[in-house]
Amino acid sequence: MTPRTAASHLTHDELSPTPEMAADCRAVGANLRLERAARAAVRGPRLSLHFEDYPAEIHKREIEVSEAAARLANALHLHLD
Repeated sequence: MTPRTAASHLTHDELSPTPEMAADCRAVGANLRLERAARAAVRGPRLSLHFEDYPAEIHKREIEVSEAAARLANALHLHLD
């Protein structure tokens, strides 16, 4: 990255040169493995956007709170009713 000088006070003066920013973007892309993520995204099963492909009602799973968790929540005044 290009060092900032005392004379540069405008935003565009503080930006790195375009080739340097492009190289930074390529390095970030390589480190994030974006190509691999993009391939995985299109390889998986396709989700439907159609309303009729989803059930009308989806049941929520039950969440059980142990006695220890309830005591801790009550001590912190986080009432779990």
